[in-house]
Amino acid sequence: MDERAGVGAMAESHWLEHPGLDKAAGEEFLQEAFQVLLDEAVRKGTDVAEKVCDWKEPQELRELLDLELRSQGEPRERLLGHCRDVIRYSVKTGHPRFFNQLFSGLDHHALAGRLITEALNTSQYTYEIAPVFVLMEEVVLAKLRELVGWSSGDGIFSPGGSISNMYAMNVARFHRFPEGRQKGSWALPRLAVFTSRESHYSIQKGAAFLGIGIDNVHLVGTDERGKMIPEELESEIRRAKAQGAEPFFVCATCGTTVLGAFDPLAAIAAVCQRHGLWFHVDAAWGGSALLSGKHRHLLAGIERADSVAWNPHKMLMVGLQCSAFLLHDGSGLLQRCHGTGAAYLFQGDKFYDVAYDTGDKTPQCGRRVDCLKLWLLWKAVGTEGLARRVERAFASTRYLAEEVKRRDGFQLVLEPEFINLCFWFVPPSLRGREGSPDYWPRLGKVAPAIKERMMRKGSMMVGYQPQGTKVNFFRQIVTNPAVTTRDLDFFLDEVERLGRDL
Repeated sequence: MDERAGVGAMAESHWLEHPGLDKAAGEEFLQEAFQVLLDEAVRKGTDVAEKVCDWKEPQELRELLDLELRSQGEPRERLLGHCRDVIRYSVKTGHPRFFNQLFSGLDHHALAGRLITEALNTSQYTYEIAPVFVLMEEVVLAKLRELVGWSSGDGIFSPGGSISNMYAMNVARFHRFPEGRQKGSWALPRLAVFTSRESHYSIQKGAAFLGIGIDNVHLVGTDERGKMIPEELESEIRRAKAQGAEPFFVCATCGTTVLGAFDPLAAIAAVCQRHGLWFHVDAAWGGSALLSGKHRHLLAGIERADSVAWNPHKMLMVGLQCSAFLLHDGSGLLQRCHGTGAAYLFQGDKFYDVAYDTGDKTPQCGRRVDCLKLWLLWKAVGTEGLARRVERAFASTRYLAEEVKRRDGFQLVLEPEFINLCFWFVPPSLRGREGSPDYWPRLGKVAPAIKERMMRKGSMMVGYQPQGTKVNFFRQIVTNPAVTTRDLDFFLDEVERLGRDL
């Protein structure tokens, strides 16, 4: 052996005699970082007296954050400073005046579940490395299926509602044409997918990703409230057949993203049954209404679906992300569709029941644990507590709708059915000018201007968008149970303050 090589090997051996991590220093840093997390993200991040966001332009923010990665590590105090900066300049989605997305708020029990999930850092594909979570996921998914109205079935937590919708499309295709899994799309006829014009864009993305093609997604007409018209679905199916396509999949929506519309599920189910089509319900947004005895009627007929997408991370405040793909079929269809039986992971001769190795049900390999935060929240508040959370969100929307109707300059786009409150703010300069040819173009510029002002001020956040022929309007969402009537009054007052001179 070369003398230098021998010396190098001895040095390397000596190096490996000791741990490469300083546990004591690491735990000390973690305790301090947790205190930063508690003080800055949890307490200040949910304090109504603090800003929702501290807006900076990209170049300024880049300089403030010191994002450069260097060859040498930095001291503890610098790292803690970075942690504070990350929190300071991030949007506080747990703030009572954050109304911008379909998720908001911070639940402490769910957060504890998220932190434990990160600390354990396992992958939910086999029982041998995630025994607790395999059993837990099974229980949580069964409970969600029970709320849908199914006594049996299957399912998996997925990386978001868009992926759940894609899984549904893929499973439906496999169910109809199992040979396509082996032979590919060339062996199949030209397929046709049907969904409403108000459906989530993930249906078109999914069709593109799966090789079905966006041109083969038929967008079915909706009524004035954004609900799919079953008669038009029937017509579109017949038209697709006449053009030589093979219809196989219909997606109805429960809680459209902008208007919060619920498609008429029973009537759509009847159309699907008549034509032998897979019936999927995208209830990513509206599914949590199933928890409320008062409001579950919005999803009447969902039990007739073949599959359902449901995102508890939205209305239930579980935390991103928590997305369930639920399947009525309990025969192992999900496994047959996606499984490949990788021998290094899913060995058939393990010493336990390999039916608990659920990871082959999904196209993913490594899979994040998403059940613990929902399970722990459910344990903490119970089904009744979750129902109260849903009903409080509806009550907040009713309160705001009545206030909008009462106040000068505020105009509902439509009466809310769900918790999407859509409205225009008409500044004094435009009031009484509805017949003017420039009225709608000018009104369309109001919401973006107010949004810019509120973000630069940091007082609150709310979304806006155009919709069809309608110019930009606000879409206000309340899912955070920390929100009170004082916050809702502030919201409307602030819109008026920021927009009165436009």
